[in-house]
Amino acid sequence: MSLTNLVSLKRRGLLRASAAAGMASMVTSQVTWAQSETPVKIGQVDPRTGTYAGLGENQIRGATMAVDELNKKGGILGRPVQLIVEDSQGLPGPAVSKAQKLVSQENVNFLIGSVSSAVSVSLSQFANQHNLVYVDIGGHVDSVTGKDCKWNTFRTCSTTWMETDADFKILFDKFGKKWFFITPDYAFGHALHADYVAQLTKAGGQALGNALAPLGTTDFSSYLIQARAAQPDVLICLQAGDDLVNVLKQAVQFGLNTQMAIAGAQQELEVLEALPPAARLGWWTFEWYWNQPGVPHLEEFVAAYKARYDNKVPTARSWFGYATTHALALAAGQAKSLDSMKVVRAMEGLVLPPEIALQPGKCYYRAGDHQMIANMFPGHVPANATYPNLFEVAQTVPSGTVAKSPDEAGCKLVYPS
Repeated sequence: MSLTNLVSLKRRGLLRASAAAGMASMVTSQVTWAQSETPVKIGQVDPRTGTYAGLGENQIRGATMAVDELNKKGGILGRPVQLIVEDSQGLPGPAVSKAQKLVSQENVNFLIGSVSSAVSVSLSQFANQHNLVYVDIGGHVDSVTGKDCKWNTFRTCSTTWMETDADFKILFDKFGKKWFFITPDYAFGHALHADYVAQLTKAGGQALGNALAPLGTTDFSSYLIQARAAQPDVLICLQAGDDLVNVLKQAVQFGLNTQMAIAGAQQELEVLEALPPAARLGWWTFEWYWNQPGVPHLEEFVAAYKARYDNKVPTARSWFGYATTHALALAAGQAKSLDSMKVVRAMEGLVLPPEIALQPGKCYYRAGDHQMIANMFPGHVPANATYPNLFEVAQTVPSGTVAKSPDEAGCKLVYPS
């Protein structure tokens, strides 16, 4: 299918154009080994359609870039690496069906992916049933590496607790203690809301209300009317992807940005790029940012990514896919095996080298719960921001200073005997 035909498809959403560009490329990375060489297969289940398509596409781009780098350097254990991508549609049912296809038809060695937290939970359960290593790239709900943690599941993105804790004090001190929430009505939103409310209550603040909006909502007017009536100091928007684009556009149309601060936990470059200039506002947390002066290897990574992907800078989602793929290769190399248990043991405590971490400090998968401990980047959208300088980082917060311990998170890893 040509790029022109892809762009012409009538698909709902505001982040689709960037996703369509990536869909025109082959989903299986090309390798140069002899045809008889058995590849190491990584199955990636990520949204290429639906509310989170733009976010999923950048995760795929990052993983694809990593696979190509690995193949140029000898692959994994001297074998070519093949990335096989399936569209989760951002929904648990289709995601598990695609994972089943990857296991039964493609015999993948590893499983990665997800933007939706509900999908991450489902893929973690599926992979556990098949004794397959799964790395949750971008589904944030606490339980994945908390009470529902699995011996074979790792996570590269942060938890919802990390996202809320990283910017809570800034929001509370800067804007006030009375908050109103507009929350996506599924696991991710519920977790963010619960985490913020726990911190708000402890600090002596007040949650004035919580409007639950279904995933894929296009008209937020009724929820914004509730927010205006509550007269909060801060309107907390917990959406992501297309939903966050829609709620921010409409909040500005309602004039709420002149009546209260607008903020939230997770913000992403994909969303800010898709917004009209007037709706680029607020205080948020980024999980990785392309502009970190003085960080080793980052400038080279950004330049290589831009050269490959139409002069676009990498996003946090790009880094999730890139770091995850390289981490699996490093673990398999250390284990000298593709056996799931051996790779898991090698992943536990695995520290990303600077050229993969691409941020300050020590970035590693914590052994106790398999959660990546890296950094958070709280900050704000500056006035009149233009791409790619759409965010100003206020501070770099080491994730280890805001993360719950494995015990606090409720993780008890159980290994097969």
